[in-house]
Amino acid sequence: MRERLEARKVVMANMSTRCKVATEDAKKQEEMLSTEVRSLLVAGTSLSVARKRLQEANRLLTEERGCVKLKNVQRKLRARQQYMISQVSLLYPVKILVGPAQEQELESYCCSSRLGNPSASKPVNQGSLTILGLNLTLLPFTKMSFFTDKKEVQRSATALGYVAHAVSLIASYLQVPLRYPLRLGGSRSYINDHASSIDPASSDLSLDTTLSANVKLAEFPLFLEGQDTTRAAYAVFLLNKDIEQLLNFIGVKSLGPRHVLANLKELLRSVQSSEYIDT
Repeated sequence: MRERLEARKVVMANMSTRCKVATEDAKKQEEMLSTEVRSLLVAGTSLSVARKRLQEANRLLTEERGCVKLKNVQRKLRARQQYMISQVSLLYPVKILVGPAQEQELESYCCSSRLGNPSASKPVNQGSLTILGLNLTLLPFTKMSFFTDKKEVQRSATALGYVAHAVSLIASYLQVPLRYPLRLGGSRSYINDHASSIDPASSDLSLDTTLSANVKLAEFPLFLEGQDTTRAAYAVFLLNKDIEQLLNFIGVKSLGPRHVLANLKELLRSVQSSEYIDT
């Protein structure tokens, strides 16, 4: 009986120790739960306040005064954009020199005829367009040779640099990410194309997972001196595509794939018109 009693005492002591440990764990868990409950209460209060603000904002927006206020903010934003782009127009004025134009704009990429625009190969019957007093005029690329006037090539490269800078500024003011990013460098500017450097050997299954690793920017020069004429022509084609992107953003149709300065002039004119603010 004594042995059994001693064994029972040992069991009771072990159970008491386990009970104390369990009690301490329960207290710790209770403290942790109370902390989490307080955090949830604070988060719930913040959520209810945010919900009330959202409901109030929705109520103000659905009312007539709310719509008017939103339209006024949009008009102010467009007016600001219009002012900033008007400064670009003053910085890089695109003007028409009335008279018989002896040369056309820079011939665009040779594949641009695929766009199905029959009037793209016809000259613009509106005189010679200039940007900051420079004509974007070069001989057709098939006629380029070692004896081509170097000054004419340099003037066209400078004009393309002006166009690239103007397009970059307008895109930033309109908050439009250009499909073909520009690397500005004056008369030595470049334009980037993502699609030209994708590895065609990649399988369709692994293309999505390795797209960010395989895609690299392919640069094309916006000048002809010391460059392949086909790459330079493609660069002008991409630059015109950026201008078309901005025209489509404001709801204006492009004048064609060969008219870089004409499209830029139409973009500047459309943004500075009164219809732009009212749309």
